[in-house]
Amino acid sequence: MANANTPRGLQPVGYVSGAPYNGGARVYSVPASDATAIFLGDAVKNVGTSQIINGVVYADVAQAASGDVITGVVVGVLPDTRDSLTYRAASTQRRLLVADDPHLLFEAQQVNSGTALTANDVGLNCNLSVAAGSTVTGYSGTTLDNTSGATTNTLDVKIIAMVNRPDNDVGSSASSGTAASRFLVRINRHRYSNQIAGV
Repeated sequence: MANANTPRGLQPVGYVSGAPYNGGARVYSVPASDATAIFLGDAVKNVGTSQIINGVVYADVAQAASGDVITGVVVGVLPDTRDSLTYRAASTQRRLLVADDPHLLFEAQQVNSGTALTANDVGLNCNLSVAAGSTVTGYSGTTLDNTSGATTNTLDVKIIAMVNRPDNDVGSSASSGTAASRFLVRINRHRYSNQIAGV
């Protein structure tokens, strides 16, 4: 059965140690001057500025593009009113909950085209393919770029494992893969890891 093409960006599921994800996140801000919408599962980066909101200082982030040093992944958007959207609309000031622990593992779907990543690609690095999210579900459209798998140490994420679950068709052998399959990945160029320049 073919995999469902339902990208949700990066979804935290656990830690490299094997511990489950416990919902931990840090609050960051996005100023109204940022014209890019940000969705649940989007990778974000520090931009080197901060805001003071209700007397509290928050570091500013923006949606990360492929190749950027990543601070973490959006797991929630704090509401301002009862009618607040579940994602951060373009050009609005919002506070984001960001899972920013560099030891987190994330589930991510590979893009639903090209030559599929396979079980033999576990251990390689690859870039993210950043795409607009859904204004209906609030989830990111970001996927794994299956054309970029390589040993290059500057790529966005490291492939840790395939997701072993009945709804994930992994292919007929370790050297075959199927479109839109899901992998566990770790952020490879993380803002809070060693040997990363400051903002």
